Amino acid sequence: MIKHCAGLICIVGVSVAHAADFDLATSATNELGVDLHRQLARGENLCFSPYSIQSALAMTFAGADGETRTEMARVLHFPNDGDAIHASFAALQYSLGEMAKKTAEIAEQSKKFGGPSEQIALAIANRLFPQTGYEFRDAFRELVKKFYGAPFEMLDFKKDADGARHHINKWVADQTRDRIRDLIPPNGLNETTRLVLANAIYLKAPWAKEFSDVFTKPKPFHVRGGPPVDVPTMNNVSQFSYAKRNGYAAVALPYSGTELQFLVLLPDETNGLPALEGKLTGQLLATCAKLDTSHEIDLWLPKFKFEPPAIPLSNNLRALGMQSAFDQPAGSANFDRIARRKPDDYLAISEVFHKTFIAVDEKGTEAAAATAVAALASTAMRTPPPPPIPVKVDRPFVYAIQHVPSGACLFIGRVTDPR
Repeated sequence: MIKHCAGLICIVGVSVAHAADFDLATSATNELGVDLHRQLARGENLCFSPYSIQSALAMTFAGADGETRTEMARVLHFPNDGDAIHASFAALQYSLGEMAKKTAEIAEQSKKFGGPSEQIALAIANRLFPQTGYEFRDAFRELVKKFYGAPFEMLDFKKDADGARHHINKWVADQTRDRIRDLIPPNGLNETTRLVLANAIYLKAPWAKEFSDVFTKPKPFHVRGGPPVDVPTMNNVSQFSYAKRNGYAAVALPYSGTELQFLVLLPDETNGLPALEGKLTGQLLATCAKLDTSHEIDLWLPKFKFEPPAIPLSNNLRALGMQSAFDQPAGSANFDRIARRKPDDYLAISEVFHKTFIAVDEKGTEAAAATAVAALASTAMRTPPPPPIPVKVDRPFVYAIQHVPSGACLFIGRVTDPR
């Protein structure tokens, strides 16, 4: 907690995207995703949304100045000057929205021929919850409205911080179809909170080619790289993007419309997950959005569903070098672009809360995430066809849900135990 400032900022986030030049936003999202994956991967299953986290922090970054801004730019992989990063996030969100619209047309055509008729459901929302009566700069309000579509909704943290917490948590639950509940924990806000920045993302995406329930069977999976345990495993023989690389294989399963994919990075060795994670880079993830060879794959993929508790990210972000934003050392936080900084009344981030949900089954994937930042004050041969390449995902692996046109990873994680 911050002891020497009167106003706290809280940021909450859930993921989204827009279409102009989304390269800056994509690169920053994937690089921070790799940085946080290294910090958060501790032997168990993992799911988080670098896109949601970056969206929430990008709004916060818009209000940073001085050394606080310099540190945030370095940790978040943002350019320090101008509005280019904000325009890029707007472009990415627009592109994601257009992708979802296209799948509505695909679903309508499919329905006419008796095929699957579900479209990709994608909802991204940003909102700021400021303290009633606190003086925020007009330029900041205009920027977050212009690039993030984030309105201000006044709350009174001074009089009823817990009531405000419940209100924000309900907003997040509504935006994520009740998949993310209780994002901000009890005592996560208090009477010194002055601003909560929230981002929420909800995704429900059907596979381009569904798995059949008939072929789902118990198959061995080497839980945490150890002895095998039978888990429900789906099977599909189809055309998937695939590449064999040094020490691992990459397989991409397209969702409806093919502009969104579920990426699996599978180590060669049963206990090869740590070595694979050591190779992860933002560039590696970007190249996986453009696996240009399509192969007939006999894929076995375990079903899984995770709903981990909320993750407080302040320690992770400080470890990456974002110190002064959290008022370390005391008096160093500078968010003068949000509200005029006074010696005894200034804003600093108290905590960044993040929570996710993901379920992968025969129909497709349902995922949701939210982030809150709180501040104190190929041509195939016809004859004979090559045999399908067997890919058995029977050991711990890395996964990502990736927007193919940009390469941005909306969600990243690892599966060590699909049960």
